[in-house]
Amino acid sequence: MKKEVIQSLAKNFEDYTNNTKSGVEFWLARDLQHLLGYAEWRNFSKVIQKAKTSCEASGNSISDHFVELNKMVTIGSGAQKAIEDIMLTRYACYLIAQNGDPKKEAIAFAQNYFAIQTRKFELLEQRIKDWERLQARSKLSLSEKELSSLIYQRTGNDRDFGMIRSKGDTALFGGNTTKQMKQRLGVSANRPLADFLPTITIKAKDFATEITVFNTKEKDLTTERSISKEHITNNKSVRKILLDRGIVPEELPPEEDLKKLERRVKSEAKKLGKASKSLNEKKEGED
Repeated sequence: MKKEVIQSLAKNFEDYTNNTKSGVEFWLARDLQHLLGYAEWRNFSKVIQKAKTSCEASGNSISDHFVELNKMVTIGSGAQKAIEDIMLTRYACYLIAQNGDPKKEAIAFAQNYFAIQTRKFELLEQRIKDWERLQARSKLSLSEKELSSLIYQRTGNDRDFGMIRSKGDTALFGGNTTKQMKQRLGVSANRPLADFLPTITIKAKDFATEITVFNTKEKDLTTERSISKEHITNNKSVRKILLDRGIVPEELPPEEDLKKLERRVKSEAKKLGKASKSLNEKKEGED
């Protein structure tokens, strides 16, 4: 996600922040609906209901984070009409974003925006980078799983996938084998290389794998040799794109172990519900 997009979305979400008299930060569901790109309230209500279920499952009280209210709005004739709305804590907004479609840029942003207590832009930007790396790794796993299944269907040998993937790595990393790249980056022999690669390289591997899956089907490739040749060609082509843009994949430094990163992100999500103040308690104190 580009820095300019993050800045723009951050401003939008900040503009709709509210505070109770006691200083509890909250957002209104009707505002969040539009910020997340939902055109109709009835569709957004379904996402809110899922978020409430997640809230309860995490051991948090729904009434602490989702406070229902009615407000008056002006309709076309100039008359006023009461509509339902909900006051949402940061944690409630986070859960709603988690139950939305991460392919939508606003929702992808919101999943990270509401996950942090600080408003420092630098931390938000870094967390989004971490999130994008996790998403890229997850996507690569799916692509490799599809290719592995396809290879087994075509060749009948469950060892061919590992061999073919290794040949692809050698092509992508300029002649360096998977083993050599692990040694180069200080990765343990029993850990996947992809868990220590930067996002750009993970996406490069995924792109090459997707092309191999597509062409294996389109060209009806049925042997280890033909699929290997296809995968090598695709990785070399992706490598050329990177080199043309001044990116040498084997020279990029390793990044944080994705398993550690994933555990940290999950831990932050669990803490968020406990750390958020209760809208319900503060609302009662104001009456």
